[in-house]
Amino acid sequence: MRYTISGTVMQTVAIDLAPGETIYSQTNTMAWMNDAIVMDTHTGGGFLAGLKRSFGGGSFFVTDFTANGAGHVAFAPRFPGAIIPAQLGPGQSLICRKETFLCAQKSITLELAWQKRLGAGFFGGDGFILQKVTGPGIVWLDLSGEVVERDLAPGERLLVHAGHVGMFEPSISFDIQMVRGFRNVLFGGEGLFLATLTGPGHLWLQSMPILNLAEEIGRYLPGGGGDGARSGAGGALATGAALGAVGGILGGLLGGNE
Repeated sequence: MRYTISGTVMQTVAIDLAPGETIYSQTNTMAWMNDAIVMDTHTGGGFLAGLKRSFGGGSFFVTDFTANGAGHVAFAPRFPGAIIPAQLGPGQSLICRKETFLCAQKSITLELAWQKRLGAGFFGGDGFILQKVTGPGIVWLDLSGEVVERDLAPGERLLVHAGHVGMFEPSISFDIQMVRGFRNVLFGGEGLFLATLTGPGHLWLQSMPILNLAEEIGRYLPGGGGDGARSGAGGALATGAALGAVGGILGGLLGGNE
């Protein structure tokens, strides 16, 4: 198996498979493939397995891509960002956001990563339904925007806007804490809660959370207070384009990777 990651802000990963090798993905991520690839869409372990994956923000079905000869298949994320390949050893895991998983070797398992702390569940939003990928094998993960990697020492804490958390090693503790200061809560614009990541371990941060992008586009809708609220033919065209963009974004967010 060989792979090539191409592009800058809208990357693709193209994978060459030997006869009999298999890659799987959640639905709606395959970009192109040759005629030596055989597709097989299924629940990935039965109804309950598909249901658990859906609760974790993934798709109910997964698709296997198996080479029936010299196979070639490529996958592309739905938003601008970077594709991160991770070679995991037996039992080695990574914790990632629900929309981060792109594709993986068949030996990689994908499951929910329930948080031990109730605070992360009640107030963390997407943080509560993080996913866990476990080796052995290669998994390709997709982070939105630019990627910043950090190493946290034992006991070192980093406060992060929850949307900027991309993925991290299981040795890092994830929790949620309330923003301190009355004026910070009312006027700071960062929301009520921040994610708290405590080392040791390695983490990947993303610069452009999808919800932030949707909010910025929403500012240009009628009544949003932005320039897109202008009238006239030009305003109507801009509004139509913005509505189409937001519809695609919200459809992806609400429907997962269906």
